[in-house]
Amino acid sequence: MRLPFAKFDPGQAGRVVPPTGFTANLTVLTAAAMAFLAVFALALCFATDRLATRWSDSLARSATVRISAPTEQMQSQTDAVLQVLSETPGIADYGVLNNDQMTGLLSPWFGPDLPIDTLPLPNLVEITETAVGFDSEGLRLRLAAEAPGAVLDDHSRWRRPLVAAASRLRLLGVVSLLLIGGAMAGMITLAAQAALAANTQVIRTLRLIGAQDRFVARAFVRRFTARGIWGACFGTGLAMLAVASLPAADTAGGFLTGLGFSGAGWIWPLLIPVTAGGVAWLATRLASARVLKGIR
Repeated sequence: MRLPFAKFDPGQAGRVVPPTGFTANLTVLTAAAMAFLAVFALALCFATDRLATRWSDSLARSATVRISAPTEQMQSQTDAVLQVLSETPGIADYGVLNNDQMTGLLSPWFGPDLPIDTLPLPNLVEITETAVGFDSEGLRLRLAAEAPGAVLDDHSRWRRPLVAAASRLRLLGVVSLLLIGGAMAGMITLAAQAALAANTQVIRTLRLIGAQDRFVARAFVRRFTARGIWGACFGTGLAMLAVASLPAADTAGGFLTGLGFSGAGWIWPLLIPVTAGGVAWLATRLASARVLKGIR
């Protein structure tokens, strides 16, 4: 039996939910942990995108011609390659790598004391493209005719794996964010259900004096949404401090030194508490509607 004359102030609905206890701590801790992980998932996505873009751009504007020929033919074939490159549109610059440059390329693998002069290494011609680029297939055909020992490498075999890896890592980051949101929703749903079950007698009493289910649901939704936002703010702030303390990206393009945000990218983590609040609101609303139907 309900008392039709009872009045309830919607602004006081939050007092129905206990302000402390196991469910409060669980909600705040879950939101903080999930927000912390979400920031690093975002940082991984941004770092992967920057690294792939940097590597892809640097490789896309360069190419290499490798000349392998007998010693007596090496110079003539090198001259033929240079002549072909000088007549090819779309090439901004080119040049044969000298011994010092070859040593610099090989020293990371063989050390700085590598005897370049005593090794039968091919000649390498480094090419820098213009913004328009050149016809790689046409250049290969001309090189095959003029210098049979010359092989053009336009770095496409390097770019394709980079683009594929970056795409998969970005997909992994998005999937991680979805899983984090799902785990947060599940934990908050369990916490809300536990709080509703623990307050069954209070809910029944409120119904007897005229409270509607939407009043009780509003109380739990407000309280758990506030807890979710507060916990997400704490976790996001802590994660942003941790990301800011990581080494900045270096010119070598190291992945671990570029894990972070830059410029306007720092705005994205600030959206995590808002998203966490929306997840908490939806999860608590669905949980309260389901549990209240089962309380008679």
